[in-house]
Amino acid sequence: MRLTLYTDYALRTLLYLGVHADRRVSIREVALAYGISENHLVKVIHHLGKGGFVDTLRGRNGGLMLSRPPEQINLGDVVRHTEDDMALVGCMVPPGKENARAGEGCVLASGCTLRGMLGEALGAFMAVLDGRTLAELLGPYEVKTLREAAPGTEKKTGETAE
Repeated sequence: MRLTLYTDYALRTLLYLGVHADRRVSIREVALAYGISENHLVKVIHHLGKGGFVDTLRGRNGGLMLSRPPEQINLGDVVRHTEDDMALVGCMVPPGKENARAGEGCVLASGCTLRGMLGEALGAFMAVLDGRTLAELLGPYEVKTLREAAPGTEKKTGETAE
């Protein structure tokens, strides 16, 4: 299974917020840290907020924070929330879905076992993610590259990172 960039950005954002759990961070800071468009990241963060993964606060002292501890953020829940289409092949797309891919009415449907096998594989993939949390991604070690302030953002001392 290949996850979309949208989900990748969502997971990266949660990871960044987990590393910097002691403070609010700006969308700009996350965007600079990963080289992601701020405009695209706004959409991802808004969606994460609607899903209850991120708290946002506007204004001068605003920013982003995790809405709950990393131990309570399940990776399977994040992936389900951010992926529109979990179908591995066209025949797995639910009938009538607006963005249905070619494959509905497949001539092999009556005797094909591929759909069942792929469904089982997807279930195993999601079972692994369902058993993992953001805290496990953060790990017992420090994620050093994310501890440094992104270039062009303010450090805690008020100086600008170079």
